[in-house]
Amino acid sequence: MTHARTQRLEAEIQRVLAALIAREVKDPRVGNVTVTAVSLAPDMKNARVYFTPFAARHPPGQVQAALGHAAGFLRGELGRRLALRYAPRLEFVFDDSVEGAARLSGLIDRAVAADAAAAAGDGPPEEPPAAAPSSPDPPAR
Repeated sequence: MTHARTQRLEAEIQRVLAALIAREVKDPRVGNVTVTAVSLAPDMKNARVYFTPFAARHPPGQVQAALGHAAGFLRGELGRRLALRYAPRLEFVFDDSVEGAARLSGLIDRAVAADAAAAAGDGPPEEPPAAAPSSPDPPAR
């Protein structure tokens, strides 16, 4: 299957799963879930569905277990709504990239504030950042 067709199918799966999870899954552990991405295997037999709980009352592990429990239902509905001959098996994976991005953004904001304070002369002198360990240069050829 071509790469463009796979990407279109991943986008359609993401759209349909987001609607199904929001409207059809009645498990209270799921709550509001954002489907961030879908990765379809080359043979189209498996789909890895990345999700992020939005304002969740339950930890991501419980949300993942609830989605795994509903995977059979979601697979059947997905096949019917997209008219697929073979619906892929769904594997739900917690997407922590949003939390990582928020953490990095906080670090950047603190560094900018520290630079501004040091430039204004209000704060203590800034310590130079610790140098990252450098790897030896590869041999020249």
